[in-house]
Amino acid sequence: MPQPITDYAAFFGEAKQAVQDLDELKQKEKMLLDLEKQLESSLKTKQKNVSETIALTVKKRRDEIAKSYDAEIAKTQERLKKVRSKREKAKSQGEKERIVDETQSLMKENDELRSQIKTLFRANHVPRYCVSDLYYSLYFTKGLKELLTMLVTILICFLAIPCGIYFLLPEQKTLYLIIIYVVTILLFGGLYVKIGNSTKMKHMEVLKEGRNIRNQIVSNKKQMKAITKSIRKDKDEAVYNLQKFDDEITQLEQDKAQAERQKKEALNTFETVTKTIISDEIMGNHKAELDQMASDLTKTEADLKATQSAAMAKALYITDNYEIYAGKEFMTLDKLQALQDIIESGKATNITDAIINYKGKDYNKKSSN
Repeated sequence: MPQPITDYAAFFGEAKQAVQDLDELKQKEKMLLDLEKQLESSLKTKQKNVSETIALTVKKRRDEIAKSYDAEIAKTQERLKKVRSKREKAKSQGEKERIVDETQSLMKENDELRSQIKTLFRANHVPRYCVSDLYYSLYFTKGLKELLTMLVTILICFLAIPCGIYFLLPEQKTLYLIIIYVVTILLFGGLYVKIGNSTKMKHMEVLKEGRNIRNQIVSNKKQMKAITKSIRKDKDEAVYNLQKFDDEITQLEQDKAQAERQKKEALNTFETVTKTIISDEIMGNHKAELDQMASDLTKTEADLKATQSAAMAKALYITDNYEIYAGKEFMTLDKLQALQDIIESGKATNITDAIINYKGKDYNKKSSN
């Protein structure tokens, strides 16, 4: 219960001291709040930097492991590619040798048939051009190849040449084109008929025999082509002596598979074990500093809590012991000193009178202003 004030000097002295103490506590609280904020920011920044260092280091180590294994796997893959290429070349060479070996008799027979037809034509005084492919394509046509040769020849003689001559003329007229075609037909047609008559009438039997020999040559070529195709499709590669390449390819494939397994195991070990070790090591390097920062923050938080409690207690103490007499607006050092001066000067005998006197002066000052 509030008691009457008997000693104003003691009252105001204690009140001013309490207000000063509260001001100091509030200043200390502000300082601790700023310090707490600074320490929290510094700690978070440090923790973030450490976390980033751990993340970057872990990524770098993981990438280095993967890169090392990938380099070895790539080397093995390159060796595997070279061996496979060598194997294909060896197989291709083997096929070529086998084709030559299995078609050699037919090739020799064709050479003999070509010599035979030349000898036959020479003995019967058949013109040399009659032995050519073009002659037989035009006069004894047989087979798609000779038919195409004849068609191409016709197009050249009766289309390309006359049209070429026509378009080279300074002036193009239909009459010129007709004349060119008449001359072309007479020239090439006449030449065709003349050659045919002069050769067929004199050497028909020899030319037919030449046709039969050429047919045999074509038949032999078809057999050679069939043999070549059969050899290319033959899946039995034992005859090509490729075992050494197959053994090396198998070994390299095993080496590659082993390296890939080791890479997977190494990365798994890294993720489950090494990663934790690296994280612990980096964290350990900064543990003392982080612990100190955390300790400083904890101490500051404790000091702040104690200061806030003390400030609240002091504020309540001022309210209970001084504010109830002078009012909240006079709980400052300057105003308490002013009330004390008024009472000590005899202008007031109690706090209420002092307040009235203070407010009157303050009012008069405001009015005069």
